[in-house]
Amino acid sequence: MLSRSHSSRKLLPFIFNKLKVNPNEPFTPPVQALFSTHIVGEKPILVRDFIHSALYDPNHGYFSQRSGSVGVLERSIKFNQLEGRKAYLKHLDKIYKQSGIAWFTPVELFKPWYAHGIAEAIMRTANLSVPLKIYEIGGGSGTCARGIMDYIMLNAPPRVYNSMTYTSVEICPALAEIQKQTVGEVRSHQSKFKVECRDATDRSGWGHVEQQPCWVIMLEVLARVAEMEIALCNLQLVLDNLPHDLIYSENQVSPWMEVWVEKQLDGEGLSELYRPLQDSLIKCCVEILELDKNSTRQTSAVSKTWSKLFPKPRRCWLPTGCMKLLEVLHAALPKMSLIASDFSYLPDVKIHGERAPLVSTKKDGHSSDYSNYLEAKVPYFCFLFNFFW
Repeated sequence: MLSRSHSSRKLLPFIFNKLKVNPNEPFTPPVQALFSTHIVGEKPILVRDFIHSALYDPNHGYFSQRSGSVGVLERSIKFNQLEGRKAYLKHLDKIYKQSGIAWFTPVELFKPWYAHGIAEAIMRTANLSVPLKIYEIGGGSGTCARGIMDYIMLNAPPRVYNSMTYTSVEICPALAEIQKQTVGEVRSHQSKFKVECRDATDRSGWGHVEQQPCWVIMLEVLARVAEMEIALCNLQLVLDNLPHDLIYSENQVSPWMEVWVEKQLDGEGLSELYRPLQDSLIKCCVEILELDKNSTRQTSAVSKTWSKLFPKPRRCWLPTGCMKLLEVLHAALPKMSLIASDFSYLPDVKIHGERAPLVSTKKDGHSSDYSNYLEAKVPYFCFLFNFFW
């Protein structure tokens, strides 16, 4: 059949026990990208594969096209010289306009204090009788790694720093090189730090199961320009940049269908293709979020009639990429301690649907948001938020 167009204690055990996917399966879309219409080949692809290509395609993805996608400040901001929120936003707006950088992460904006706070939290809770092992996924410019290692070097017992290892797992080759340069500025860090340029959602890249305790950091936070009229939008560059899926229902009581993207017959545009739920990640996410509870209950005749007379189509975005990553990390690093942060809210989103993304591009220092994710030209950036139970 084809047609066209809530607590954390509950969530994680459910994923790890119920998710029926192969963690060894690479999360690699078989497509090429130039503009959105070139992302899709002859066969339809799931929305998550479409987003993955738009962000990470080695030739035309956002992070490959924009070598300055993540900025590095020459010096730390002197917050004691700023008189409150308005002064900070004005200073932040000035930084963006002068630099031409797509964004600076708060690890960068609040350096070194942001990374130092993470390092202090690790030192207070880690078992320091065994070598400290830290993984960071999506390390941006390397400022977080540099700050954490600096803090441990200066404040931990020498044996802790001397025996520690810090591994950055980075999918973007350009950012991987920047991280090496940033951390390598301190010579003693070089032997303890390495970058593995690979997809963290690919189980095979993690090798054998790590039986020792370790820390996993998935923490980068984005500060948007002052025009958004909010001081900070918390963004974790891993979770929100992981591909999401989209499901659709034609009215209030019809079953959910998974959304695929296909080329239009004239080859000039893209359209959505709706199929019954088959993908294991999508089905598991729907079950976790209890989105199928209406279809499992006996729908009243009144509801059915009302939905036919006044149909209200439903669209919902699902964090299937995040689910895949959590499953892989649980399988590869069963004794990990996880530090993560993400968007829980996005302002002024133009795209329809529950948990809809903010699809944006930036030119000449100004951001422009799209109302349809299929119309955006690559490279563009896609902000997707996640719920924290």
